[in-house]
Amino acid sequence: MTQLTLNLIQGAVSFSFTVEAALSLKQEINQLMESLKAIAVNTSTGGKPTPKKAMEYRHTGEVFLEVFCNPNIYPSPFAAKVLLTVRDERIRLTTEAELTRLIEDLEQYLEQAA
Repeated sequence: MTQLTLNLIQGAVSFSFTVEAALSLKQEINQLMESLKAIAVNTSTGGKPTPKKAMEYRHTGEVFLEVFCNPNIYPSPFAAKVLLTVRDERIRLTTEAELTRLIEDLEQYLEQAA
């Protein structure tokens, strides 16, 4: 198990994370990106976007990680933010992070773990 470091808007958080969990999170983010892109296309063409399902990813390991994003409130994938919760029995951190930064951090983790 390797340390995943997520860079936040102010600061960063690191915790143990498995490659399997990272791949699962990446898959969820890919689906979220498709929703965000569909909304952006509909908005730019003047159409009314169909509401998309929010992303709610949960992983329980050494720490509990939850990543939430409602794609319906962002005009593009580049503007999107996610709500992160990282907790264990001693501490709980809930904060916002930029989606693009989360994607970069996850890609870097997967490259290092490979």
